[in-house]
Order: sequence, then structure tokens, then C-alpha cells
Amino acid sequence: VNTAFIETDTGAVIVDTGPSRRYAEELRKVVTAAVPLGVAAVINTHHHPDHFLGNQVFADVPVHSLPETKSLIAEHGDGYADNMYRLVGDWMRGTEPMPPTDVLTGSDLTIGGRSFAALALGGHTEADLVILDRRTGTAIAGDLAFLDRAPTTPSADLNQWRESLDILNGMDPAAVIPGHGPFDPALSSLAQTRAYLDWIEATLREAADQG
Repeated sequence: VNTAFIETDTGAVIVDTGPSRRYAEELRKVVTAAVPLGVAAVINTHHHPDHFLGNQVFADVPVHSLPETKSLIAEHGDGYADNMYRLVGDWMRGTEPMPPTDVLTGSDLTIGGRSFAALALGGHTEADLVILDRRTGTAIAGDLAFLDRAPTTPSADLNQWRESLDILNGMDPAAVIPGHGPFDPALSSLAQTRAYLDWIEATLREAADQG
């Protein structure tokens, strides 16, 4: 999973907190070393566990998400954490799910004098938040975009996902930080993700048609 942070006049804005308390503790050390003012706020892009299970490490600052994401984390957080414990054991020690504290409705957002566009989209899940840093033109796309990785689809609406990719392309960002895969100044993640969605839908439809 990719996590990101952006420096502002009041501290760093962290986008997604990773899959565990241990991960988030290391993330906070890195951010605090880079940004002397520390952490100003956190944003969760969606409710899948690799993107929010580090939230508890940032309980002292606002944690923002779309309202649907906040509700889904509250509903499914314990089950996600249990499953992660079964998968990776001791790496999850001390991890407890913490829902976001503040909701965004998809609009302009200013933190510490730095301006962002917060886009309320969907398709990978019921609610996918994209953060566009207006200063650099970088879009932090969460799991709407994958690069050199197969997209995960447990909560997917493929048509809505394609519509979200159209919106992202129309924004013409300077670069994309995908949810998984390398930094993407060529916007290849948007084309790759769409190609995969088209392929998996056609493949499954063909298989169903053939019985």
C-alpha cells in the first residue's frame, strides 16, 4: 500500500495510515523527522484495511474521510482487523481499528494554508476519495489507480470505477500516486487500471456464457 504526506504551514497532512499500528508508528517517525511541526491531519481514502488500520497512532489529530467511509470503517473495522491478525500474526500486535473523526463531502479543502481538491468518487469501493494537491498538481488516487499491480475488486462497481477514471483523466494531474505501485508522472496507472477492469469483466462474462 502507498501512503503519502504533504507539508503545510501547520504540519503534515498524511493520506492513509497503512495496515497496522506498527506500520503507522514508523510512518509517524518518518513524517516527524521530515516536517518539524509534526502531523496536522490525516485523510483516509477508503475503508479497506491496508489504508486505515494505522489510524489509532494519529488519534491526537483530525482524521478525515468521506461519510460513507467513516460508516464502513465503523461497521467492518473489527472484522478487518481480525482477518489481518489471522494473516500476519504478530505484525498486527496492538492494532485496533479507529474510525475517522471528521467527514468530508467532496469539495475544496485547506489545511495549514495549503489548498487541496477533495473529490468524492467511487467504484473501487462505495466511496473513494481522491486528494489533488493544487500546488504540485499531484493526485493521490487511493485504490482507484494501480500501477504494475493487479487491481483488487472485492467491493467494486466496474462501471462507476470507469467513470471515476474518466474524471481523473479529465483533471489532467501532473502525476498520480496510485494506491499500489510506483509514483506515476506518466498517468499510466489510469490506463492500466481501466484495461484491467475491461479485461476482467470480458473474461468473466465469457466464462459465464460458456457455463
